[in-house]
Amino acid sequence: MSQLLKIGKGAVALMLATAVPAAPSWAQSTITVAIAGEAQTFDPMLSTQDIVSQVTQHFVETLFTFDSSWGVAPLLAAELPEISDDGTVYRIPLRDGVLFHDGSTMTADDVVVSLERWMAVSTRGRGIADRVASVEATGPLEVTIMLEEPYSPLLALLAFSNSAAVVYPSEIIADTIDTIIGTGPYRIADHQPDRFLQLVRFDEYSSRGEPSDGHAGARLQTPDEIRFIPVTDENTRLEGLVSGQFDFVASLAAEALDRIESSTVAEPLLLEPFGWPVWVLNHQEGIMTDQRIRQALQTALPIDDMLFAAFGDDNFFTVDAALFPEGWVWHNAAGAEYYNRNDPVQAQALLAEAGYDGEPLRILTSRRFEFHYQMAVVAAMSLETAGFTVEMDVVEWATLGERRNDPSLWDLYISHSPFLPDPSLSSTWLASGPSGWASAEKEDALNRFTAETDVAVRQQIFEDLQRINFEDVGFIKIGNFNALMGQRAGLQGVPANPWPFFWNASVE
Repeated sequence: MSQLLKIGKGAVALMLATAVPAAPSWAQSTITVAIAGEAQTFDPMLSTQDIVSQVTQHFVETLFTFDSSWGVAPLLAAELPEISDDGTVYRIPLRDGVLFHDGSTMTADDVVVSLERWMAVSTRGRGIADRVASVEATGPLEVTIMLEEPYSPLLALLAFSNSAAVVYPSEIIADTIDTIIGTGPYRIADHQPDRFLQLVRFDEYSSRGEPSDGHAGARLQTPDEIRFIPVTDENTRLEGLVSGQFDFVASLAAEALDRIESSTVAEPLLLEPFGWPVWVLNHQEGIMTDQRIRQALQTALPIDDMLFAAFGDDNFFTVDAALFPEGWVWHNAAGAEYYNRNDPVQAQALLAEAGYDGEPLRILTSRRFEFHYQMAVVAAMSLETAGFTVEMDVVEWATLGERRNDPSLWDLYISHSPFLPDPSLSSTWLASGPSGWASAEKEDALNRFTAETDVAVRQQIFEDLQRINFEDVGFIKIGNFNALMGQRAGLQGVPANPWPFFWNASVE
């Protein structure tokens, strides 16, 4: 029986440090990875989808990244920045001799125009654009960011691979970038939509010299090629893993665990806890703009039933109100009294108070992740009992990504997220995100939270934010869940991670 690789709770253990030999003689030339579907885009500035982050991190890079303990580490930056005493000026030295895939050399000008585009087109970039006074090239290899006021999560935001502040050559900067040119260890060789994405080693890549540690340090380019195969059906991904067709498979259902454990070809990886399913509500148009209807929705949801329907095994989920689980610095119980009420009578009263007239509650979801759909099906029955008229809109994952950008098409959509090192990295808090949640009380608390640098004070402010979310029903966390992935037995150099990467991957 294969050994179960289990990652303990808390951010510190969410990634495993990796120390891979520089030139292993047993390296496999190609690593084949089955992912849950086609990436929506290869421009990660434009997407918050995890599949986009997982794929694009191999060919585009950010100034900073995260090590195995979720600490910020330099990537394209030469080192961590010099920060002024008042927290408003960041001087960032850049690495010398970094080449783009077109052969040009990265300079400060490339970084400046890339960050300017990021603040214009990215959900997370737009979220801080009004805090940035200027981004300037203060030398050929130095960029200075000046803020209007301190913003404590700035480095974590610049390190994040999701809605990412990646660096492109200035020559290709446009609203839409058709041909992606990055600095990463691999480059795109071939892409046949819904069939495969072939990445090949970028021979002129300049790796960092530090030991590999999470996403930080050396990126060794061990495999010649990395092939991402979009496989939307979970059973097909599982069969491909245990038959030896795939070296790594993401997003497997809980019931796949026994099958993988009994295999001599594969072994499971369980990230525990991985993250949280979230119902994102439309605060811009439609019935969810009424707080009382949002409260009725929250009051009616049968959380236990939804999680059991989604995961089937209580070893894979926890019914937990807190937005971060125990062991995390952000864990608190504020607002927990509003969670998991499962009270259709009280929900009916709130709907009556709001004058609800039966307008359909449009739930936008997909079967790309089957647990999204199962949660919606179970919830719909309780919501109808509470008096809602429910309309399920089940679409392809790429279609969901498009429709959520048009607030006239949905009232809530279902997604999920790993637990992130700083709460402000989650787009659910941002008025610039798809939900458009911009209550004055939330915005004030969020501004105080991101301006504060003292961790103890930030913890207190985050309690306020969690309480505000429950009372205003900004978004709805359903619970905690564990994520199951699978890999070929003998696969080395792939830390268990919400966004697994393969530049150090080898098979014995």
